[in-house]
Amino acid sequence: LPLLFPQQSGLYEYKIFGGLADCPPKLCADVYMDLDFRKQWDQYVKELCEKTYDGEKVIYWEVKYPFPLSNRDYVYIRECREMDVDGRKIWVVLAQSVSVPQCPEKPGIIRVKSYKQSLAIESDGKTGSKVYMYYFDNPGGMIPSWLVNWATKSGVPTFLKDMQKACHNYSKST
Repeated sequence: LPLLFPQQSGLYEYKIFGGLADCPPKLCADVYMDLDFRKQWDQYVKELCEKTYDGEKVIYWEVKYPFPLSNRDYVYIRECREMDVDGRKIWVVLAQSVSVPQCPEKPGIIRVKSYKQSLAIESDGKTGSKVYMYYFDNPGGMIPSWLVNWATKSGVPTFLKDMQKACHNYSKST
């Protein structure tokens, strides 16, 4: 992101390619967009809700960080669209942080002010989905390299496994 971050920031951007076997793309998109259901399957959610400010839907999300680090929170907007690209159905989710005066920072929690995510989900041609995600955030504070390494090597694959399990349990819970 040379235009947004011209200086050498030391921050990472993540690009994730994966598959979710036996999870059709519409189901994946539905599970991903269902905030109440996410509270049940995502162990890192401390608080997650959608509020309306000045007619715009905004999401507040507090993420649990391991001790002794402070939790992080996000205030962002997102949109999901089902698109037809040359006969292929692709679900696209875009999310980006916003500043909302009615949602001030909380003491002891670090506000992530720079967050951007793009997600595309399409059929794998069988019973599952192919998933592409671009993700960037500036978590603020000092994040130890062990946590960055864990997130890259274990956190993302675990998230995909958790989401796959959530997809399998979704129809039972709704």
